[in-house]
Amino acid sequence: MALLSNPIAKKRWRRFKQSRRGYVSAWLLLILTTLSFAAEFIANNRALIVAYDGELYFPTLSAQYSGRDFGQDYDYEANYRDLQRHFADQKQDNWVLMPPVPFGPLENDLIDGDFPPNAPSLATGHYLGTDTSGRDVLARLIYGFRTAMLFSLILLLFNYAIGVAIGCMMGYWGGAFDLIFQRLIEIWSNVPFLYVIMIVASVITPGFWTLLFIMAFFGWTGMTWYMRTATYKEVARDYVMAARALGASGSRIVFRHILPNSVSTLVTFVPFSVASGITALTALDYLGFGLPAPTPSWGELLKQGTENLESMWIVSSVVLAMTLILMLVAYVGEAIRDAYDPRTFSYYD
Repeated sequence: MALLSNPIAKKRWRRFKQSRRGYVSAWLLLILTTLSFAAEFIANNRALIVAYDGELYFPTLSAQYSGRDFGQDYDYEANYRDLQRHFADQKQDNWVLMPPVPFGPLENDLIDGDFPPNAPSLATGHYLGTDTSGRDVLARLIYGFRTAMLFSLILLLFNYAIGVAIGCMMGYWGGAFDLIFQRLIEIWSNVPFLYVIMIVASVITPGFWTLLFIMAFFGWTGMTWYMRTATYKEVARDYVMAARALGASGSRIVFRHILPNSVSTLVTFVPFSVASGITALTALDYLGFGLPAPTPSWGELLKQGTENLESMWIVSSVVLAMTLILMLVAYVGEAIRDAYDPRTFSYYD
């Protein structure tokens, strides 16, 4: 609340809203990300609600129900699409409410007399068609977007936590500490992390956290340079010297004074760091060194599309989705950059 009441923060927020393209893009990106985290209610082969014999069931939110629970003659999990058609044919009070996309991201829906991939069709419910394994492309796009956003946001937190901490220490302490870490970072940043991932992938199957750890292990160096420069600039200002004269500790000066005045550096790079995380994961999945199959992934779909160019709905769906998301992120970054333009606002403690 204190941040929102800050007059400088209010001015920056008003300036951000003045960029209509960036403001609308931020809302669209927030809505799409929120919806992706509720993907089970959008794309799922489990019903949202089943009304049977006067009782309501919520399969998406609860345990599995067998076919016998709804009057069918099998013991495995109910096929809710067939159950929906069965109840509709009975014309009784029983009914099934399916998600807008009635297919799961890992479900193989093979059509009799046809081989996947299948073209988009409203009749079958595959609005963007199926991939080479008969899985719904739209469902995998939605779940793949959630995975990519979650991956990039966690990677952002790791990179910022490490890069900001080391960069502030380099800029604040300087001297031998700064020189040693400069050499270490120069060496570290020249290690090709793709080769490291290839080596790891040849030994074990890399998972979500394995890839995240490797990319965070090599991805923090970029932010370190920016924070080092920003800290050097702030340390030379009068308010830092005054804080030192009053006996403030180094941690207090860094966290209570220098970091708040370097927030423009941190915030400006957030959208572009998110975009780089999405594209990095997509590229690794495309090359075959990313998330293991059958994890929904934009890179895996893109690879399928480029290998089956006659099925243009696969590659075009991924390309359009990536273009839209990266465009929204770029517009948000542009608006943030304008809002935090140092030529417009200055803030000193």
